[in-house]
Amino acid sequence: MARHLVMAGRLAEEEPEQAYKHARAARRLASRVGIVREAAGIAAYHAGEWAEALAELRAARRLGAGDDSYLPVMADCERGLGRPERALDVIKSPEAAKLDPMGRVELRIVESGVRRDMGQYDAAVVTLQIPELRDRRLRPWSMRLFYAYADALVEAGRGDEAADWFARAAAADRDGDTDAAERYAELEGLHILDTEDDDADTADDADDTTAATEGADEDAADEDAGAEEPETEPEPMSAATDIAFQPAEPEVRDVPDEDAPEAPAVFLEPKPVDDERPENEERPPRGD
Repeated sequence: MARHLVMAGRLAEEEPEQAYKHARAARRLASRVGIVREAAGIAAYHAGEWAEALAELRAARRLGAGDDSYLPVMADCERGLGRPERALDVIKSPEAAKLDPMGRVELRIVESGVRRDMGQYDAAVVTLQIPELRDRRLRPWSMRLFYAYADALVEAGRGDEAADWFARAAAADRDGDTDAAERYAELEGLHILDTEDDDADTADDADDTTAATEGADEDAADEDAGAEEPETEPEPMSAATDIAFQPAEPEVRDVPDEDAPEAPAVFLEPKPVDDERPENEERPPRGD
């Protein structure tokens, strides 16, 4: 049961049909648990099952799990079932006065839609002229309130004012949850270019061009290399029997030049030592 509830919560926004199936499976396993009935009601609401969503949320309130914060959802379910009078009864109920600022704004948005369904277009605009609409600071409800007010102005035939409020809604819609920017461009006669897709296409084209250029350069380089370096036939390998032996070269000796003059041979007589001097030779006097 718990796994089904977790999956219902995860898939509520992106895959409401699958979330609704998980919520119904959890309800079959624990139909007397208030939080299970509440989750089943929210999943049915996102899936567009208005009658079942209304029944599940009422059951959750009886079991003590549901609170007054789901009054805008219940009123919107009555509107989806084509019962605007019942939706107004929920909106004007005493429990509606206990809602927090977020709940009160959501209830006003639902009431504005009910007035439009009843053909009361000016009343739909007046319903949303609340102090929160003129708040200079962005609040959690600012985007939805601005968008609903601009939509009501369009239905009332006040397109110039609606364009201004669609622009404010687009500025408050930082995550792109609404089509406020497209609605503003439509009223102003503008054309919005998707720069992200254009940049991606340009990048892909540039990559393809670069790859083609590099491939052509590589091919040209290969052709140039083939032209500059002609193929040479490999030299045949000589067999072992093809080796030729050559005789050694005769040794050449230095021959004296006949024209060069001969140098006279000089013989030097060695000097005698003191003991070998002749007896008659006088020795030099020694100092005292």
